[in-house]
Amino acid sequence: MTILLYDLVGHNESRPFSPHCWKATMALAHKGLEFSTAPTRFLEVPAIEGGFSKTVPVIRDGDKVVTDSFAIALYLEEAYPDRPTLFGGEGGKAMARFIERWSQSTIHPYVTTAALVDLHAMQDEENASYFRKSREQRFGKRLEDVVAARDAGLATFRATLEPLRSMLSYQPFIGGASPLFADYIVFGALQWARIASPYKLLEDGDAVARWFTRCLDLHGGLGRKVAAAA
Repeated sequence: MTILLYDLVGHNESRPFSPHCWKATMALAHKGLEFSTAPTRFLEVPAIEGGFSKTVPVIRDGDKVVTDSFAIALYLEEAYPDRPTLFGGEGGKAMARFIERWSQSTIHPYVTTAALVDLHAMQDEENASYFRKSREQRFGKRLEDVVAARDAGLATFRATLEPLRSMLSYQPFIGGASPLFADYIVFGALQWARIASPYKLLEDGDAVARWFTRCLDLHGGLGRKVAAAA
């Protein structure tokens, strides 16, 4: 039975952008599982599976419904143990938890700063109104004023990636010789930026940029099926 993934989109259903949904997408592909997607906009999320979750991703696998990208990865690892591992054992799960906390406290805030106006522009009229109101309440300022700080923060953001950059001098993926869910966590954050905004986060020769290119090529170039923002 094909797994159903509820995937966050804007007015263009062919451009899913959520970092968390991309984590789930890559995890499903890593496991070699057949899945279809249900394009879902912000204001449609509360109605998913009869109000099952306030956030996406959500998957339905037969009678099982799971929300949260990490919980989805754990479910897939347990439900499909004969498929390629997403964690490589309990230590890999613990490592991935650390990577998730690091990504969401280091990468996500700057991507938000850099891409907030572009993310707003991706929404249809109704969802754009919701997006502006909710994000301006969160930040206490206009979207445009948040994004105005991105140039000043770019060098600092790039410097915060040095631990990842240094690690990649030893191995091609966070997971080692091949990717694990930890890679998809960081990939999701940078894919979010790539799809939402043309703003250049990384220099071309950066080891992190080269790793991201390798991730885009995984699973038959799955990440490239959505073009970068022009």
